[in-house]
Amino acid sequence: MLIQALSHILLLGLLGSVKGSEPGRATVHVPGASIVGNVKDNVESFSGIPFAEPPIGPLRLKAPQRLKRELGDVDATGAAGACPQMVLSTESSNFLFQTIGSIANLPFVHNVTGQSEDCLTITVARPEGTTEVERLPVLFYIYGGGYQLGWSSMYDGSGLVKYGVEIGKPFVFVVANYRVNGFGFLPGKEILKDGSGNLGLLDQRMALEWVADNIGYFGGDPEKVSIWGESAGAWSVFNQMSLYDGDIIYKGKDLFRGAILASGGILPAQSIDSAKAQAVYDRVVTHAGCSEASDTLECLRSVDYTTFLNAVSAAPGMLSYTALGLDYIPRPDGKSLLNSAEVLAANGKYAPVPFIAGNQEDEGTLFALFQSNLTTTDGLINYLQQHYYSEATADELESFIDTYGQGIDQITDNSPYGTGLLNEIFPGFKRRASIIGDIFFTLTRRLLFTRVQEARSDLSTWGYISSYNRGTPILGTFHGADILQVFFGIKDNYAAKSIRAAFINFVDHLNPNDESQSAYPFWPKWTEDNMLMQFTSDKSFITKDDFRSDSFNWLQNNTQVLRL
Repeated sequence: MLIQALSHILLLGLLGSVKGSEPGRATVHVPGASIVGNVKDNVESFSGIPFAEPPIGPLRLKAPQRLKRELGDVDATGAAGACPQMVLSTESSNFLFQTIGSIANLPFVHNVTGQSEDCLTITVARPEGTTEVERLPVLFYIYGGGYQLGWSSMYDGSGLVKYGVEIGKPFVFVVANYRVNGFGFLPGKEILKDGSGNLGLLDQRMALEWVADNIGYFGGDPEKVSIWGESAGAWSVFNQMSLYDGDIIYKGKDLFRGAILASGGILPAQSIDSAKAQAVYDRVVTHAGCSEASDTLECLRSVDYTTFLNAVSAAPGMLSYTALGLDYIPRPDGKSLLNSAEVLAANGKYAPVPFIAGNQEDEGTLFALFQSNLTTTDGLINYLQQHYYSEATADELESFIDTYGQGIDQITDNSPYGTGLLNEIFPGFKRRASIIGDIFFTLTRRLLFTRVQEARSDLSTWGYISSYNRGTPILGTFHGADILQVFFGIKDNYAAKSIRAAFINFVDHLNPNDESQSAYPFWPKWTEDNMLMQFTSDKSFITKDDFRSDSFNWLQNNTQVLRL
């Protein structure tokens, strides 16, 4: 996800350097505001519209506060600024990474990159000439980044909007900033007592409420909203489905009617006041110099921005040995998230909206690059216990690891898949890549489908797997490949066209199929014999969702010990 994000930055810089026509201007009037945006390449874009009060000063580490003041004239022609980012850990054992992490948190760097706590804004893009009477379907995108980083201006939806028009299914695109890392997902018993857990999710929810109140002025239909997220954004999609035990009613109507989960489904998590979570809070308090304060939470709210950011950034980063051993994640708080995700799924405690969920074929390869010393099963067990699953026993983890083959099978059967003896860049890499990819993304996606089938068998769901990057050395079809391929359409090939068409069909009429698109095969529901659509660079076809069945059987029987 971090490598993915850095590649996005480079990509956006390159795209920004390409000379094109000067943009025109478009204006939308909403209650209390006149919003001026850009018109370019047949798309109207309105960036950085505030949807909540700035969470600064005493509002730091507080739930978002609804805007009650009039905004007046809003210049929405520039790129939206980002919420504070945790690019690299300031406490990395690697001196270079530690130094880069510290530099990245300096005030002048944040000024250049537009980062600040005053960041709760929303961006809207629509086909040129759209008026209020259009009532177009709405796609609300939730970005990923491991809950450590990510921001709205990384995701220019213009290409998707233009493709929707091209295939005769115009829609309005929306993306909103939400607080990440310790600004949005700080855990601890102090946070629980204050009622300030899962702030990033509450930011997302308030942005959806803004859409319900205002998207009609942009020509969107608030009753035809679908949410789409990738990676942590996909985990967030299920979080939005399951917040408040699935209550998505706002002013008497549903906030959204469909969902797309790309590379993420359910993320089991220990409670917000668990020992593991409390250790995260205590570390932030220590690094912020608040250990002696009578009220450590108020102290965190009062320290200066750079001090708090550096304290938050003492957590391990994704580009590190600990990889997806994430500290800042949504956790059950008894208020917004009432239980761990896998329990909510099993109990049907989520909004019963149709959804699509799928994976890249080699989800784990990016995150298995940094542990070259883990060459034995015992070493891998210790690693998983120490950095991921403190509630799992060594015997439990060993029985799971054993499902990924013995001897030469550990190489030939694992990720990147279909590469035989190739790509084992150091002993244990391919097995570890498969395990990480399955636990966090692929088999937990199947677990979500299975739980939904048990709790709500009448719910329409579709599954997919993408293998269009087979042949890429070491990484295969890696986690995040769909951002470049599907979201941005960098390779304008069959995969990009077919997946984009299917997702836009779903936004349009809650079904990825359309009889007029004869170039693509019919995509059956997952509940119809557990089938997936598999996308390659030049074709798509139906395949059975039954691979690595031994690993899946273990996982679905032991999910309670796999809580971060």
